[in-house]
Amino acid sequence: MTDLPTPFATHRIAGHGGTSIAVAEYGAPDGPPILFVHGWSQSHLSFARQFAAPELAGFRMVGFDLRGHGASDKPTAPDAYDGSEPWGGDIAAVIEALSLHRPLLLGWSMGGKALCDYLALHGDTALRATAMIGTGPTSGKFIPPEARALRMADEAVLAKGMLSDVLPENLAATQAFLRACFHQQPSEADFAAMLGFNMMCPPEIRGQTRQRHADYRPAARATINPCLVVWGAHERVMPRPIFDECAAEFAHAEPHVFENSGHAPFWEEPERFNALLAEFASAGV
Repeated sequence: MTDLPTPFATHRIAGHGGTSIAVAEYGAPDGPPILFVHGWSQSHLSFARQFAAPELAGFRMVGFDLRGHGASDKPTAPDAYDGSEPWGGDIAAVIEALSLHRPLLLGWSMGGKALCDYLALHGDTALRATAMIGTGPTSGKFIPPEARALRMADEAVLAKGMLSDVLPENLAATQAFLRACFHQQPSEADFAAMLGFNMMCPPEIRGQTRQRHADYRPAARATINPCLVVWGAHERVMPRPIFDECAAEFAHAEPHVFENSGHAPFWEEPERFNALLAEFASAGV
């Protein structure tokens, strides 16, 4: 990440309720579109190893910062983050504003929940396919009990200090959470860049965006297009029962386990991930 890919275009788009969403485009302007949705406290730059990948250079790759994150606006009202409308509405706004024709919609971690918010509102008829990376179709009190128990026992994953206004406590918890996201750890330079964009999400917004309770299983069962489901065997943030549930609930799931990855297979095993994504995204084009 020390040499960040250069977008061929950047945009400010009015999302749900007028919230300004920062968007960047990479790859081929006329290629089949892939819309990337990042995780909690992260940024679209989480996918730098996809945006710069030769295997994916023929696709129009669109990344955006979720509301409250990165360079996007950070409204403070609780209703700006409550329910499916803000999250699914922002995705719909990006698709419409950029005229993305039947994109592949990819969500990582909390980004998979935003993807499911879109499905709950719109279904997947306007999409070519979906991809759920280290995520599942439930959140909060609805996640599988076994997964909830594992998460509650992992202090770094709980990351309570990331909600603190006390800066040293916040920094220490953010670093610990980032380390927990990887089995193959980033270089120190890449870790520093990740820490930088994680700290752009204020603690109060981290709290509002992580404490949602939703059951998207009906929306997953109603999908009509393929869903790529990817999970890292050393996962701590989204334990195995979440992957199993995701593979079972999406109507046309294609599950893959990355044996040498944790929560971020697209970063930890990029060559394999990029080849898989390119093949999946090319089907039916």
